[in-house]
Amino acid sequence: MTLAEELTWRGLINQTTFADVKDINEPRTFYFGVDPSAPSMTIGNLAAMMLCRHFIDHGYKPLLLVGGATGMIGDPDGKKQERDLRNAETVARNVEGLEAQFRQVFRGQDFEIVDNADWFSQINYIDFLHKIGKHISMTQLLDREFVQQRIGEGGAGISYGEFSYGLIQGYDFLHLYREKGATLQLAGADQWGNSIIGVSLIRKLESSEAHVLTAPLVINKQTGVKFGKSEGGAIWLDPEMTSPYKFYQFWLNCDDETSEDLIKIYTLLDRETVEALIDNHRANPGERALQKTLAREVTDLVHGRQRRESVERVTAALFGGGDIAALNSDDLNALANEIPTVDLETTVVAALVAAGLCSSNGEARRLIQNNAISVNGAKIAGDMPLTETSLIKKGKNDFLLVK
Repeated sequence: MTLAEELTWRGLINQTTFADVKDINEPRTFYFGVDPSAPSMTIGNLAAMMLCRHFIDHGYKPLLLVGGATGMIGDPDGKKQERDLRNAETVARNVEGLEAQFRQVFRGQDFEIVDNADWFSQINYIDFLHKIGKHISMTQLLDREFVQQRIGEGGAGISYGEFSYGLIQGYDFLHLYREKGATLQLAGADQWGNSIIGVSLIRKLESSEAHVLTAPLVINKQTGVKFGKSEGGAIWLDPEMTSPYKFYQFWLNCDDETSEDLIKIYTLLDRETVEALIDNHRANPGERALQKTLAREVTDLVHGRQRRESVERVTAALFGGGDIAALNSDDLNALANEIPTVDLETTVVAALVAAGLCSSNGEARRLIQNNAISVNGAKIAGDMPLTETSLIKKGKNDFLLVK
């Protein structure tokens, strides 16, 4: 398939300045940026990175931008009130984290990472207003929906700093056009307004053509909520913020309808393979082969095969009757981060009470008598000593690890 056909099939095209989407089939240099507003990106950012990956696979040269400068301000689009300012140390730490995630997700590819702090630190404010600000219409900035909401009746207002964010991002595109030959910006749908400012600057100051293509925001079809948000918050790429186990489980538990879209967006599996998976899943939904493949592919991409295999062993021990003895020390440590853990030689009853799964010894014994307690996958008839690593299960979904 051509690049245009690939992106259309995968549902990865939202808006673009190209008059004919087929024009993207000609390789060029693109840039994709993310601000260090947090120590990690989310799976929302990952969808846009998958868009980038297809451009790379079709011969495009990628520039991956981490916004050390724009991150000091924060994108106001979609925000109802002014952001809290971040200090330089926090932004610098976040930049390092995001760069590491770029290297992980795009490992094996040829790319360049850039930081807009490198050029904005050299820019004189008066020169910037004279050479750049003079060429951007206030009408273009004021007409944006979020600005109207913030300055309208009942709005929280907007500072000059946040109001100027789009102009600063637009200059990124101009700078990368001049210095690196970038003629395309890729972004998520929420960055359309910021991105076209750069197109305008390149047209006015360089008399040249540049383009933008955005990917749609991914929506959970069952809930209508922006994908990546859960009851506990965002699904992060950083394993310290969302553990590989929880990351894997997130994909594994996606509903059927949404998963059919996600397998196209978040994996590099070809069309024939994806369509066969979807057909098989519709015929045998109980096997959840679609979700299992999705969880495997995305976890491999973000956390690597070794961690994914560990997560699968832990998942099998918890829900699939897997052997606790087959878990290595890393697996057990991962498991200990997800369920209550007791680190001493004890009995089943004492462990249940110590972990808070039972309120008393009597309740624990009654559950054992009612066949509601198992140890390492086997129901027990009475209390018993535990002298080695064991997995206790209470009912269907409550677990306890005794190390």
